[in-house]
Amino acid sequence: MPEITLNCQKLPCPQPVLRCKALLDTEAPARCTVTVDNAPASENVARFLTSRGYDTSVHADPEGLWNIIAVRKDSAVAPSCDCEVMDARGIAAIAGTAEMPQKVTVFITSETLGSGDDVLGGKLMANFLATLPELGDELWRIVCVNGGVRLATREHPAVTHLNKLEAMGVDILVCGTCLDHFGLLSEKAVGQTTNMLDVVTSLQLATKVIRP
Repeated sequence: MPEITLNCQKLPCPQPVLRCKALLDTEAPARCTVTVDNAPASENVARFLTSRGYDTSVHADPEGLWNIIAVRKDSAVAPSCDCEVMDARGIAAIAGTAEMPQKVTVFITSETLGSGDDVLGGKLMANFLATLPELGDELWRIVCVNGGVRLATREHPAVTHLNKLEAMGVDILVCGTCLDHFGLLSEKAVGQTTNMLDVVTSLQLATKVIRP
């Protein structure tokens, strides 16, 4: 099969990732090249292709385009089996008496907590983030969108709390479109730049969503 080239220029988030998903679902190419016109899209596409079993490399050209080259990893053919591999939640559900593991997603849309006074709201948000480790292993992901992405920038006083949470194993997802809108792409200091598909999936798969 010839190499497939997918042109995803001028597509808003998360369309480049969705087009890649459609390509993999229908054709599963051994090799493909995806072209995008912004850095957040290149990160999102590369991460998605990696998660689907491809080795990826990203090449930026002088014209402001990013080419993501993806090569499918070779894998041994597993023996046929009619049984579906279950995750921990499925096993717990069958066990009946076992508790289903909790996956808490915190969805942050602003750098302040509450309304009325932004200075107070900033202090409350910092206290909120500092208290999240008390959730323990139940805390799964923190998703930052809109003004909430400022919390993940290097000069923000709350970024130390997010760094601590990431070190604990919590996924920090930071909206790439939002970073680009505020001119903060180069200022991101924690977490991974993400897209709306990841945001929606994080909310869908969570057993509980906290929105401060």
